[in-house]
Amino acid sequence: MATVNTDNSRAIARLPTKAISLEDRYDPPANFLEIDVVNPETHGFGNKRYTDYEIRMKTNLPVFRLKEASVRRRYSDFEWLRRELERDSKIVVPPLPGKAWQRQVPGFLRRDDGIFEDDFIEERRKGLEQFVNKVAGHPLAQNERSLHVFLQETTIDFDKYIPGKVRNS
Repeated sequence: MATVNTDNSRAIARLPTKAISLEDRYDPPANFLEIDVVNPETHGFGNKRYTDYEIRMKTNLPVFRLKEASVRRRYSDFEWLRRELERDSKIVVPPLPGKAWQRQVPGFLRRDDGIFEDDFIEERRKGLEQFVNKVAGHPLAQNERSLHVFLQETTIDFDKYIPGKVRNS
């Protein structure tokens, strides 16, 4: 080990470093999982309105069947994922961004568009992106079928969904 003298004359042990080529610096990481929550869209009218978000996933992890996927999910789908992970996995599942009950009061009682305001949708989008990245970044969660369905299936068929672990083929 190399030692370095400091101002107060104590020696600090440093680990030796290995030179990294310029090519290696810009190679893709050995394992990666990138998830973005983007393009919120509000659909419907009156009390049938809802906002969904595009979930884009790219990975080279062998546990995932698809290496790239893009799906649309509502807040209630994120709630489903959280419930499934709490029930089936052995991880501490982070909280979702709040429900914003005060924003759900009928519009004629407020002076804004409630949960359909652009600022609120953007804050929720950021919170949902943070949530799904924390969850998906956990090695135990990466084996949960619920996460795979959430990230890769065009629609979530709640009637046919069977909880469990994903098996590599």
